[in-house]
Amino acid sequence: MDDRINELQSLVKELRDKFEAKQDGLYTKAEFEEFAAKVNARIDELETKLQRPAIGTNNEPDDKQEAFLKYVRHGLSALEPNERKALVETGTVGSGGEILVPEALMETIFSTLPKFTIMRRLANVRQIGTDRARIRTISEPTVSWGKLEKPSTPALTLTESSGFTPGEKLIWIEDLYGLLKIGEDELMDTDVSLQSLLVEGFSRAISHTEDMAFVNGTGHADGRPVGILSTEAAVPTVETTTANTFAVDDLFTLIYDVAPEYRTTAAILVHPKTEMVLRLAKSVALGMYLWQPSLAEGTPPTFAGYPIYNHEALTPATDTSLGGKAIAIFGDFRQGYLIVDRLAMTVQRLDELYAEAGLVGFKAHFRVGGGVVDANALRILKVKSSP
Repeated sequence: MDDRINELQSLVKELRDKFEAKQDGLYTKAEFEEFAAKVNARIDELETKLQRPAIGTNNEPDDKQEAFLKYVRHGLSALEPNERKALVETGTVGSGGEILVPEALMETIFSTLPKFTIMRRLANVRQIGTDRARIRTISEPTVSWGKLEKPSTPALTLTESSGFTPGEKLIWIEDLYGLLKIGEDELMDTDVSLQSLLVEGFSRAISHTEDMAFVNGTGHADGRPVGILSTEAAVPTVETTTANTFAVDDLFTLIYDVAPEYRTTAAILVHPKTEMVLRLAKSVALGMYLWQPSLAEGTPPTFAGYPIYNHEALTPATDTSLGGKAIAIFGDFRQGYLIVDRLAMTVQRLDELYAEAGLVGFKAHFRVGGGVVDANALRILKVKSSP
């Protein structure tokens, strides 16, 4: 293993030295390209061997993933016929030169996204293979104490009027595009894991945009998910007591407007500047701060005992014009909101567009949707407007 790493480092240094010599006019472009092709081929071979697990394990990278990483590093023209076949056989090369990201890499990206987003940590997430998710819902049934084994005097007659009313909702998959730019030297440098670079790069490229849409997206008509704040989502709202003003007490009104069965697993979503205001709030009776820092790595801070998260799609409570604005969301997000991922992500390598800057662009086509599935699980706090 050490010999392979030493050889990789030596090849990378040799390639960089040769590149600098070409810049100084000591080699022609053709001479350098011939040399670079041989060195890169050896680098790919060594990198593949280093990434391959020890004998006896079952997670050895398949031909598709190896061919995909080589495509990312060198482009489609650098692939051997058998490597192109590994991608083409399943129809993964589109008419626009797009390559389907291998399933194993996609799973890694999906598992990395929550690190950069808030809604994926809170909401329910489902993966599908179609362009829409059909969500069947049942309204809340009426229940009562009694003995159903005595049909002559049941405490509750279970008929359609008792609340078992089936419904149907569609969550559409929308198109989201991300752009990742990587330096040419970085692509040649095997000191950095190319797979890790791609996973983190693509995750960052799409995370902020999708996270904003899950809160304020305007729906399928605009090619976006249905956000919690959208009128289409029909999430009930609670208004502040005073027009154009937010008070900490309004947040308690919001919390207790949600049914108890949702409050036990609920969380608070506010703008970072609003959380700054809440950090200063104290209990009058106890004189203790209501906002408490996280006690363990990976867990959020709390306000009044509920996890609190930041989201920039909400209006800051510090704004001068607050009338009619949404400044907080509270509820059980896992019960109330569903994110659907289409198991297909394509990447197109853009060799010429950023060549003058020494960069290679990668356009990612990601397909995702989202919508509210149980509006009763959530509440929105809006600032009352002036009469």
